[in-house]
Amino acid sequence: METGNIAFRLKSLRERRSLTQDALAEQLGLKDRQSLSDIELGARKLTAEEMVRAATFFSVAIDYFTDPLELAGEGKFSWRQKNADPAALDAFEIKAGRWIAAYRHLSRLKGQSINSALRRVALTVSSSFEAAQAEGAAIAQALQLGAVPGHKLVAMLEQELDTLVLHVDTVAGISGAACQLAQLNCILINRQESEVRRNFDAAHEFFHLLTWADMAPQRIEIDKPKNPRDKRIEQLAENFAAGLLMPEATIKAMVAQTPVPVEAGVAGWLEPFASNLKVSRPALMWRLVSLGHLSKAAAERINEQPLPPVASSGKNSPPPRFSRRFVETLGWGIDEGHLSARRAALLLDTTLDDLASLFAEHGLKTPFDL
Repeated sequence: METGNIAFRLKSLRERRSLTQDALAEQLGLKDRQSLSDIELGARKLTAEEMVRAATFFSVAIDYFTDPLELAGEGKFSWRQKNADPAALDAFEIKAGRWIAAYRHLSRLKGQSINSALRRVALTVSSSFEAAQAEGAAIAQALQLGAVPGHKLVAMLEQELDTLVLHVDTVAGISGAACQLAQLNCILINRQESEVRRNFDAAHEFFHLLTWADMAPQRIEIDKPKNPRDKRIEQLAENFAAGLLMPEATIKAMVAQTPVPVEAGVAGWLEPFASNLKVSRPALMWRLVSLGHLSKAAAERINEQPLPPVASSGKNSPPPRFSRRFVETLGWGIDEGHLSARRAALLLDTTLDDLASLFAEHGLKTPFDL
């Protein structure tokens, strides 16, 4: 582990505890604050004795400072959640950080790209919702997502932008998250959600990754942010996702084929088209409003009444766990001896049998013998 990364992890722990440099310098037995400042700036190394003192003081394992499979505060997360237990979310963030760190470490060893590319978007906090929708549509076109972007979005994020997208089983209340590192961007999606919800979350978190520098999101998103700026950012994200997932050309073709009926019949009209686009009926309804195919007043009246149940299409089938790219990289690491199968199982909080099943889910050969 590079000296700079060790220093970063020490500084991250200090800031998480809201400690001054003077206070931590005293705990580590350093002569003054400047000594700690030099360590955090990479001007001098943390000695083995100082590292042991730091690990003891912060109640972490000694390899917290050196293990490449620990993210250790490097990533910036934004969690999309509703009523998730704070302690459970914090613990899940640590676990997710290890997955991302393992992928980054093994990818570097493999010579695989981890430099996520980001498109430029002309949006600020003061941008209009129409501008956000237009940017979403422009991104969909640039990525050649086609008439139904929900079919291709995740694949194109990984293939064209080197953004890691992981479908995972989360703790209760978590829908998804965006994670930004210096080089690697990642999106986490609750794979137990419906396909419609997964598509929206992917587009929503994609917005946050694109705009993080100018519109950093909250670490934990809530339904109704009290801060006007946070509320505006989330509204822009929703409009960006709408523009990306529901192209104007596709909507026009739908309306030309089957015109939007009078208000009383809109609810029934929405179902097949929303299903084809892999979006929710309310999302499609408001997209119709923004494109002038339905009045805002009519949408508000419809919105006051519960939409009829969606026709059953069978049980929701979640996608395979994590992603093929992630699992392939993990398998390569095991094959090459960079981590053992047991370490990989521990990393994913599973058994060796279940780890073998994970490779089977993606149609990959299991890289170890049971």
